[in-house]
Amino acid sequence: MPQVIAAIVIILVLLGVLFVASYVKVRPDKAVIITGPKGSRVVTGKATIRIPFFQRIDLLPLDLIQVDIRTSSAVPTNEFINIFVDGVANIKIQSDEASIRLAGEIFLTRTLEDVKQIAKEVLEGNMREIIGQMKLRELVQNRDKFAEQVKLSALADMKKMGLDIINITIQNFADKNGVIDDLGVDNIAQIRKDASIARANSEKEVEIATSKAKELANDARIKAELEIELQNNSLALRQAELKQKADIAKATADASYEIQYANEAKTINISKQNAEIARRDKEIELRGKEVEVEEKTLEARIKKSAEAERYAQEQRADADLYVRTKEAEAKLAEEERRAQAVKIAAEADRYSSEQRAIGIQVVGIAEAEAIEKKALAMKKMESAAVLELVLNSNVLPNIVKAASEPLSKVDKITMYGEGNSTKLVGDIVNTSTKVLESVKEATGIDLTSLLAGFATGKATQNKEEK
Repeated sequence: MPQVIAAIVIILVLLGVLFVASYVKVRPDKAVIITGPKGSRVVTGKATIRIPFFQRIDLLPLDLIQVDIRTSSAVPTNEFINIFVDGVANIKIQSDEASIRLAGEIFLTRTLEDVKQIAKEVLEGNMREIIGQMKLRELVQNRDKFAEQVKLSALADMKKMGLDIINITIQNFADKNGVIDDLGVDNIAQIRKDASIARANSEKEVEIATSKAKELANDARIKAELEIELQNNSLALRQAELKQKADIAKATADASYEIQYANEAKTINISKQNAEIARRDKEIELRGKEVEVEEKTLEARIKKSAEAERYAQEQRADADLYVRTKEAEAKLAEEERRAQAVKIAAEADRYSSEQRAIGIQVVGIAEAEAIEKKALAMKKMESAAVLELVLNSNVLPNIVKAASEPLSKVDKITMYGEGNSTKLVGDIVNTSTKVLESVKEATGIDLTSLLAGFATGKATQNKEEK
C-alpha cells in the first residue's frame, strides 16, 4: 500500500513538472514562434502549451526600436548643395502573424543591433534619394514634409522585412560651405523687411481698427442709450397699464362687494318688511275683530251711537292702516336707497343674513298666527263676551243712565193729567226697554233674553246650592 501511494505521488510530481515545462505565457509586447514536427505557430499576448523536447520556442520583440539615421557623407540636394542630415526613426515588428513570420525568418538569428543596422541602412538610402529631389530651402523650412516623404519611400522596403515605421523626426541640417547660414542671413533680412511691412500694416490696421472701433463704440453707445430709453418708456407704459388694470380690478371688486352687500341688505329688509306687513295684517285683522266686538257692544248701548263709534273705528283703522302702509313703503324705499351705497358682505354673511331673515319671518308668522287664533277665540266667545261686557262693564246701567240723562238737564218737571213719579219711572224703564229692543234689531243680540237666561241660571244655581 505505501508503495502505491509513493508511486502516485511520483506520478503527480512528474505531471506537475511536465506542466510547468510545457506552460508558456506570452506578454503583449512579445511574439513567440513555436516550431515542431508538424510546423510552426505564432502566439502573442496569451498563454499556450508546448511539448517539451519536441517543440522549439523562438522570441521576437514587438516593442519600439529606435534607429539613428545620420548621413555619414554629404548628400547633394536638387541644387547640388552638399548637406548633412541628422534624424531619428522609431520602428517595430508588425503585429500580424504574416509579418511576425517574415521578421522571424530574417531576424531570429540576429541581435537587436543587427536589426537597427539593417533598418538604418534602408532609411538612409531612402533619405538620400529624397534629398536629391528637394531644394535646400524647402528641406530646411519644411522638415515634416521631408520626413513624411522619407517614410513613404522607405515603408515598402521595411514591410518586406515585417517592419513598420512609426515616425521619422529630422533633427538637423548642416553644410560645410555656410549656405544654410547665408540663407539664414537672407531670411533674417527678409524677415526684418517682412516684419517692418507687417508692423506698418499692423499699425495701419490698428489705426483703422481703432477708428472703426471708436465708430462702432459710438454707434453702440447711441444704440444702447436709445435702447435704454425705449426700455424705460416701455417700462413706464407697462407700469401705467398694470396700474390701470389694478385700479379697474379694485374698482370692480369694490363695486361687486357693494352690490352684493346691497342685495343682501335688500333681501333682509324685504324679509323684515314682509314679516312686519304680515304681523300688521294680522294685527289689523285682529283689530277688525275687536272693532266688530266693540261695535256690537256699542250698538248694545245706543244704535246711532254704536254706528257712529263703529264708523269712527273703521275710519281710524283705515287711517292707521294707510299710515302704517305708507310708513312701511317709505321705510322700504329708504332702505332700498341705502342698500345701493352699502358694501356687500361676504358669502358667509349672506348665508347668515338669510338665516336671520328666515328666523324673523318665522317669528312674524308665528305672531300673526297667535293674533289670528286670538281673534278666532274672541269670535267664538262673542255672546259670552257681550254678556260679560253688559254685566261687568256697567253697560246696562249706562243704558238706563243714557235714557234718563235728559231728565238730569231739567230743572223742574210739571206733570199734567194722570202723570206722577211712578209713571215717570215707568217711562224711563220703557225707554230703556226700547233701547234694548233697538240693540236687538241693530245687532241681533237679545240682551233681554241674555239677561233673563243669566238670571234664571243664577237662580237655579242658588237653588241647587241650597
